[in-house]
Formats: sequence, C-alpha cells, structure tokens
Amino acid sequence: MIRDAVDMLATLGEQDERLRFSRFDHEDAWEVGTSLIGLARARGLTISTSVWIGQQLVFQAALAGTTADNDGWMNRKVAVVRRYDVSSLLMAKRLESYGVTASSAAMGVDPLLYAYNGGAVPIRIGATQVGVMVASGVNDYVEHDLVVEALQLHLES
Repeated sequence: MIRDAVDMLATLGEQDERLRFSRFDHEDAWEVGTSLIGLARARGLTISTSVWIGQQLVFQAALAGTTADNDGWMNRKVAVVRRYDVSSLLMAKRLESYGVTASSAAMGVDPLLYAYNGGAVPIRIGATQVGVMVASGVNDYVEHDLVVEALQLHLES
C-alpha cells in the first residue's frame, strides 16, 4: 500500500514498469476482473470494475452498493490512462508534484470526460498499452491498490 508522498511517484512508476504482460486477451481480462471482484468481496468492499482491451469493454462487474455514477467515474479515469499512458493515480500525483490541483479544468480538458483520480491502470504487452483496468467505489488509493494487486496476481500465475 502506498501513502508516503516522498516515495509515491517512484512506487507508481515502478508498478508501471513491473506490470507488463507477454500476452493479454479476453480470457485474461475475465480472470483479472473476477479476481478483483473476489478480493473486494473478501475484504467487504463495495466496488465496480471494468477491463478494456483497446476500445472494447471485455469485462465489467459491480457489487451491491455501487451505482451508475461509478461507471461514469471509471470511464473518466480510463480516459486519463489512454491520454497520458500512465495510471490515473500516477498522473494525479504528477500534477500535484507540479503544484497543479488534480482537476480536469486545470489541465484544460472536459471534467465530464476526464477524472484525475486513482483506480485506472494501463494493461501493457511489453511497453505498448493494449488496455486498461479500472475500479471505482471506495477511494483513490484502495481502488488503485486493488487493480494493481489483481494484475500482479495474474502476472505471477
């Protein structure tokens, strides 16, 4: 779990370097998605998650207690990953390190399309972004950590 501001950017950058697959397809999307839902259930968390390959939504699930608003948050966080090619939390923390509040307006983009919040992580084959996994429902750090944990468990399997 990451909380210390001094180490956060380095940790997020290291995660990005580590979470790289040699292949990732629809079956992998199903496995990481169901893994995240299992982790959330075991911890009593209310969460929504989705996994995209390219522009195709290949997995989505929501636990009781989430709403359609969580879907909107996920879509806006996915847009940040696609635009900047880093996790949404890394982009938010980079902005903060530059003294910019993590807001869409500050970046000159539509806040209805982009959300600089944690919870979305690129899925890579080698260095190439091929998809995005995202979660919403708790808070930026828990969502980010859950996505990273699900991807890491899959990478290790």
